[in-house]
Amino acid sequence: MTISEVLPGRPIGLAALVEYSPGSIVSRVLHRAGAGSITIFAFDAGQDVSEHTTACDAYALVLDGRAELNVGEERARAEAGQVVMLPAGVPHSIRAPERFKMLLVMIRS
Repeated sequence: MTISEVLPGRPIGLAALVEYSPGSIVSRVLHRAGAGSITIFAFDAGQDVSEHTTACDAYALVLDGRAELNVGEERARAEAGQVVMLPAGVPHSIRAPERFKMLLVMIRS
C-alpha cells in the first residue's frame, strides 16, 4: 500500500504503509503541517536513532515488534500496541533489538 492510497473515511493497516529493508530504517511521512507531522518507520534489527532532542512533543506508537527507547533518565521497552511519550527538549534515542514498526506523531505547541 502507498501513502496515496490512504483515503478519507477508509480504514487501513498502518504497518502496511512501510516495508522493512535489511540494515536500514525506512520512513514514510503521512502528514506534515504547521502543527506537526505523522510518520511511519520500519527499523531493521540492530538499527538505532542516536540521542537527540526535538522542539516538539512526540508520541511513538509501536505497530509491530519491539522497541527500546531512552527518554531522559527513563528506559522503556515498548511492544505492538504501546505508546511512549517523548517530551520536547528531553534527550531521547530509539533502538531496535528486533525489527519493529512505529507511528511517530509530532505535535508543535
